[in-house]
Order: sequence, then C-alpha cells, then structure tokens
Amino acid sequence: MSTSNTAAATASGNKENPPAASKLKGIVKQVLSGDTVVIRAPKGSPPPEKQITFSYVLAPKLARRPGAGGDETKDEPWAWDSREFLREKLIGQEVTFSYEKPPNSNREYGFVWCGDETGENVVQTMVKEGLVTVRRESRPSEPYKQEELQKLIELEDQAKHVGRGKWSNVNASEKIREIKWTQENPAHIVTLYNGEPVRAIIEHVRDGSTVRAFLLPDFYYITLMISGIRCPGVKLDQEGKPDLSVKVPFVDEARYFVEARLLQREVKIRLESVNNANFIGTILHPRGNIAESLLREGLAKCVEWSMAVMKDLSCAEKLRAAERIAKEKRLRLWQDFKSNAQHLNYKEKDFTGTVVEVFNGDAINVKLPNGLIKKVFFSSIRIPRDTRSVVVADGEEVVKAPPRGKNYRPLYEIPFMFEAREFLRKKLVGKKVQCVLDYISPARDNFPEKYCYTVLIGGQNVAEAMVAKGLASVVRYRQDDDQRSSCYEQLHATEKQAITGQKGMHAKKENTLLRVNDLTLDHSRIKVQYLPSWQRALRTEGIVEFVASGSRLRLYIPKDSCLVTFLLAGISCPRSSRPALNGVPAQEAEPYGDEALTFTRDRVLQRDVSVHIDTTDKNGTSVIGWLWLDNNVNLSVALVEEGLAEVHFSAEKSEYYRMLKNAEDRAKAAKKNIWANYVEQVVEEKPVAEEAEDKVVSERKVQLEDVIVTEITENLSFFAQSCASGAKLDALMAKLHADFQTNPPIVGTYTPKRGDLCAAQFSADNQWYRAKIERVQGNNATVLYVDYGNREVVPFNRLAALPSAFSSEKPFATEYALALVQLPQDNEDKEEALRAFAEDVLNRKVQLNIELKPFNSLPLATVYDPSTNVDIGKQLVADGLVLAEKRGERKLRELVDQYLAAQQAALAAHLAIWKYGDITQDDAPEFSR
Repeated sequence: MSTSNTAAATASGNKENPPAASKLKGIVKQVLSGDTVVIRAPKGSPPPEKQITFSYVLAPKLARRPGAGGDETKDEPWAWDSREFLREKLIGQEVTFSYEKPPNSNREYGFVWCGDETGENVVQTMVKEGLVTVRRESRPSEPYKQEELQKLIELEDQAKHVGRGKWSNVNASEKIREIKWTQENPAHIVTLYNGEPVRAIIEHVRDGSTVRAFLLPDFYYITLMISGIRCPGVKLDQEGKPDLSVKVPFVDEARYFVEARLLQREVKIRLESVNNANFIGTILHPRGNIAESLLREGLAKCVEWSMAVMKDLSCAEKLRAAERIAKEKRLRLWQDFKSNAQHLNYKEKDFTGTVVEVFNGDAINVKLPNGLIKKVFFSSIRIPRDTRSVVVADGEEVVKAPPRGKNYRPLYEIPFMFEAREFLRKKLVGKKVQCVLDYISPARDNFPEKYCYTVLIGGQNVAEAMVAKGLASVVRYRQDDDQRSSCYEQLHATEKQAITGQKGMHAKKENTLLRVNDLTLDHSRIKVQYLPSWQRALRTEGIVEFVASGSRLRLYIPKDSCLVTFLLAGISCPRSSRPALNGVPAQEAEPYGDEALTFTRDRVLQRDVSVHIDTTDKNGTSVIGWLWLDNNVNLSVALVEEGLAEVHFSAEKSEYYRMLKNAEDRAKAAKKNIWANYVEQVVEEKPVAEEAEDKVVSERKVQLEDVIVTEITENLSFFAQSCASGAKLDALMAKLHADFQTNPPIVGTYTPKRGDLCAAQFSADNQWYRAKIERVQGNNATVLYVDYGNREVVPFNRLAALPSAFSSEKPFATEYALALVQLPQDNEDKEEALRAFAEDVLNRKVQLNIELKPFNSLPLATVYDPSTNVDIGKQLVADGLVLAEKRGERKLRELVDQYLAAQQAALAAHLAIWKYGDITQDDAPEFSR
C-alpha cells in the first residue's frame, strides 16, 4: 500500500486531528465490528488493504459461526447495532485514517475521519452514540493522545447521561440476534419468500458469482449462487480445499469486481431455486444488476440451466445482451471467442409488414410495403411434431413419425398443429407485424436457409404467445451456439409455465386427432351427405385454405369438419398460370388470370368467410356458390367490378344477377383489365318493317351440328359426340391406352369415391377409359364413361386413378334431352318409344339443333336425319310413340304447333299409344272430381 503521508496537523491546531501517526486516504471495504474496519487504497485492482482497529475503544463482539476458527458463539448485546451503524456510515466511502502499530501487537490502531482529516471523527461518533466502550485504563504517554482519550471519556459520560445506545434502558437480550447459520430445508425457504425480494447484507464474496449473505430480518445465513452466470472459480484439491498452485485466469478480477460493489452493501435478493445446500437467486441493487455488469466486462458467462430458474424474464434477456457485448469486444473470458452467428449486415434486416399467409405454425408470409413477400420463420421455437410411433432400436426407444401416405396432411393429422395454425391465423392474418431478425439458420438436409425473426404484434412476442398456450416448444441449444431468439430466456420461462399449467401439448390427456372429411378427394359424399344441408342454410361459415385461381378455392367448413373445392357462382374468371407438376407441363395464364388470382388471394386466403352453396359442378367434384368477405362484400361481384371476371349465363336466374350485370357495365365503362380494349356496340335504328323482319328471324335459330349419338337413357335423353372433335377424342384415347399399357395400375391402390373422375377398364374390350364414379356399393362402383355416355358396374380392381395429364380435357360426350316430346306412362309403350328412337339415332351420325338451355337442367335439342332432313322427334310423335310437349316460349310457338298437329293426326289414326283413344283425357278436370 502507498505510504505517502498527508499534511500533518500541528499540535496548536485542531486538537481532534493532532500531528500523530501516519495519515492516509482510502476507501472502506469492510466493517468487521463496531471498532474494526478494512480500508483499501482508492486505486489499484486489486489494491493492498489495511485493517484498522479504533484506538482507546472496544466494541461488543459479534457472533461467530461454527467451524469458523472455533465453536459457535452468540452476539454480545448491541454488537450488531454497533457494526451496522458503522457499516451504513462508512462502506464504500472515502476516508482519512491514521494508524500505528504498538510494540508486541499484531494490530494496527488509529482513528478514521470521513472525507479528509477535517471531517467527522468516526471513533468519537461511535462513543457519542453509545455503541462502543472507552478503555479508560489506557495510559497514553504523548500529551495529544491523552487529550484524545480524555475527549472520548467525556463523550461516553454524555452518552451515559442521556441513555444512548448500550447505555439505554433497552433489555440487553433484545439486542442479540438469533442467527440461523445452517438451513436444513433450503427449498422451504425459497417457498417461504415466494419469489418476493428480501432484504439482505452481503457478508462475504467467495468468487465473482458466489456470495454469503444475511437475510433480514430473520438472519438466515445463506450461500448464494447468482442466477444465470458463472464466474471463474478457484480450483479445489482432492481434500476440497483451494489449490493455490493452479492459477485460473480472471478469478481475482471477478471477485474484486463484486467486492468493490456489493461487499457489506444492503441489497435485495430474489431466491429462485436451490442447488444442494446453496441457494440460487438474483441480487437486486439500486445501481444495477451485478450479474449483468460481470457479463458486460467479460468476467462471467451465461449458464443455461441457471437462467431457466430466473423469475424476472427481463433480467435474463439483459444478461444475454450483456454477454453479447463482451463477445463482440472479445473481453477477458471471450478474448479468443469466434461466433458461429452470421453477420447480419444487409438492408431490411428488421422490417414491418402485413401477414398474408400462415404456414403450419412455424412460419408466415409477410407482405412488405413495396409489395414483396418475405417468408418469416419464428426464432427458437418448434411446432408440434408427430411422435405417435415408437420403435425399439438397440434396446432404446426411438420416436419415429408414422409413414406418410399419398394424401398425408400434417396440418390435420399431427396433434395440435391445426390449433397452432389457427391461433396464428386468427391473430396475424391481415394484421401488421414488426419482424426483428435474430439469426439465419444455414441450409442443411436438403432444406434451404431460414431467416428467423422475433415477430411482434402490438408489442407482444407471437412466439412467446404460442409457447404460453402449449402450441410450440422451445429449441434447446448448445452452450456455444449464439443463433437463438433475442427473447430466448423469456421463451424458456414461458414454456416452464405452460408445462406447469399443462397447457396444449403439455397436457397429460392425449389430444384427439382432428377428423377432417376431405371432400376434395372423396367426392361421393358431397351430394348425398352435405349438399342438402348447405343448400338449406342461408350462410355457412368457412375458412379459405387455398386459392387455386380467381374463382376456385379450397374451403374448410368447421361445422362439418370438411374440406371441399369451392367455385364462385355467376362468373367466369380467366385461368391463372400453373407450374409444371408431376410430369404435367406448365400452363401459361390467360390474360389477367394471375391478376385475378392475386386479387382473390389478397382478400380471402386464410380468412373467415361466409358462403351459400347452390349446387355442384357437372362431375360432382366441387361445389358452386356465393362467397362474402367479412365486410359483407360478394366476391363474385367484386371480381366483376374490378374487370377480372365476366358474368356467366348461369347467373341469369340468380338474385345477384342485377348486381353482377351492373358491376360488369361499370367495369366496361372504365375499361378495367379484361375490358381494356372493349368497344361498346352501337345499335342503329332500323325501319319498322326491317325491325319486324329481324324480330321474326331471331325468334328461332337453327344451327345444325353434326354429332354421333353414343347412348340413350331410359328418360329419352341421349349422349352425343361432336363429329368435329372426333380426331381429338381418338388421339386422347390412344394416348390413354398406351399410358396404361406402359404403366399398368397396381391393384388395390385406388379407393373409389363418389364424384371422382378416374380410369375404368371397360368390360367389353378391357381397355381403360375416363369415367366418373356415380355410386359405390360393396366392392363395386357404378361409373359413367364421360366420353361416351354409357354406364357400367365395375369392380374395384378394374378402377384406377386417372393421370393428371388426362383430367383437364372436358368430356367429349354431352347429354341432351329430346325437345318437345314426352314419354308415355305405360311401361310397354315407353319401351317401344325408346326402341324406335334408338333405331333411328343410336351410333348414327345425325344433325342436332339446341332449342333451349334451361337453368340447371339438360339442354333441349331437336334431332334430324341428315339424309332426309326429317325431324326425328316430330316423326316419333307422328308415329304415335310419344306425346308432344306443350311449351310457352314464343320462339318455339311455330314448332310446338307442328308437333301438336302431328300428334292430332296420330290420334285421329289411332296409332300406337292412341289405339284406344285419347289417353290425355284421363288428366281432364272432370276425372278429378
């Protein structure tokens, strides 16, 4: 220690500061008792120290713990008060002190002044407060020492007179502490304080992260390991004693750092756990967290297991941040540190955007203000995994996910994954979030690199909210792995609470799997089981899971727990582009098809919507209906008004037709998108005679088409193929037959479902054809060969999945109803009529004219013999085989009259069904009385 003397006061000057022993300045490090202090020099690390015992006074002795150089002793009365008074006055303060070492003594005696030597004389203050006893038997030889002693005697007499301190009337037993030197059940004490901060005084610093302290006012004497950190410690030998021969770097620096700031300071301690007989807790000091300071200086490292018990999550986060500072600066313990975290120095590292899509619980798509979409992964959490299958390998249980089938859907089949996705969807989709980049996970195992963020909405950490509900778990990292969430400790603590509360995946009760009826694969149940109830409902609530094009969606209906393909009614949308998939070449978009897709995605993807389902498509694989957004906007109308769809003729019978037509007119007027080049047709005024002539001409149009009738039904409807598409059909069939000959299907791999478009092996020639499944019963299915119109009952082993390359082409056979005729009621007459019609048209080339296209029913067509131009339907009426149908359409009036005239002639001749007279008289009013 430095021995530079201060200027000595003269004997004739201040008598309280006589020129005596050496006087030095220093900082009070420790108060050992009411009359003994340890003072260190104000500079140096660590500095030399001096222990000074006050001259001419004696303080009550403090208790001594067992094993500390002897047996346990108790406090002398007022010993603790004396020590505490002196501690509160001097600890950490700069003082001036004098010292001298008498002959034959191991101690150095002296006086202490607060500040410089003109300040308060601490020894005199202790006497004045009645906290020490003056040793009156002392016999100093020097005159100034005699004056010092006499002054102390006078002050003690005054203290006795006024009854201060130990001279008061307080019962001496009340001034003796009941110290609990050892704790038999440390965990009970942690529970007793229940995480509440408790007053304490740090009595000893064993190393930078371990101290001993008194808990007040109960005087529990504890050894405390500071939560979340570990400082270098002295190595122990085989006997458990410090091995001073082994030099551990930074041990002394860390201990001195803590001593200078905490030794004998009053602090608050939050007890958080126990480790054997030691306590684990956080030291709270008004000037800051000592653990954080140690980490920032590179004198400690974070400890994962210890961090996990911390009560205050913000403290854990600050510790991690402080450690990062030391790592970046490579201070002390981190002087050779090399980080595995990537340097995140690029534009838009942190950003704010709108969530447009949620994946299976671990990632989201965020739309930036500039329109770009970024995929954002959540930092340091893991979504639920499928651990249902456990196998034993080499005597150990190994968890393996079950095999994934062709139609495996993890969202619905893995417990809690759907709940996790739904939580994020409801919380985030369409909302603005703040994304803070934590790290970039490198590419591995055929997975690309992941940009992992802490995502905040309204200041709340989304990942933490998921963990709190037991919908995600926290990833465990190696000690040297820096790639983790900036809120990692908070995530850990939240997960611990979720486990304690048995939330979500941590519940003891096994979660039942979500049973989803996938009607996008099982079409057969749409019409039979679900469609009637959907049609009766005014609105049905759903969630849009996927958008395939502007008007085609995949809808999840929670009420029925089913997935179904949904087509927007009343509109026709341009086709969007499609990527190459499963051998099917990519398809280019029709004009504005991708724009329509984007428009629909932005508004409905993963949103709650309301729908009204009207019907199904021709194949029964999809439902058709109307969809409303949350603001009650009809999506069909919105697409039309934006010029991204046009009104379909099927909307004419709908209550929304007027809205659609008005929207289309506005889009045309504004020349939006598909109407950009639209030119409105100008109707010229014509003379009355010419207008009348045009009206007559337009009443009935005859546009004959050459067709081949391939099938006739029992209802007198028929299937016909256009002769113009014959070559295209032949090419498709040849390619289909060749494909199945090259790659024959495996029996039993296809499960037929009603409404599916599949491949069926026709019994007559054993060739494969496109077919629609109409009914499934037992191991057989009734199929309709869509390109020919014939039906057949086929066993399952003659059915196969239709390759996607053959599913996009429309059916080549179209079903029509024979116009203006009705079958008779009698079964024999009906069979005769069908036989005659088949002889005239089946497998023959005829000419067909479509007369009417009724809404939701078959087109009505007349059929002509191309060689004679005979109307075959009217000829059946004239032969007395069928009845003429009376219809009120104006444009068919003349044709109806011709049919009725033919019927009247057959009746008059008593042909076929008229042989016994007029069969329609049974329906006359007089027969109903």
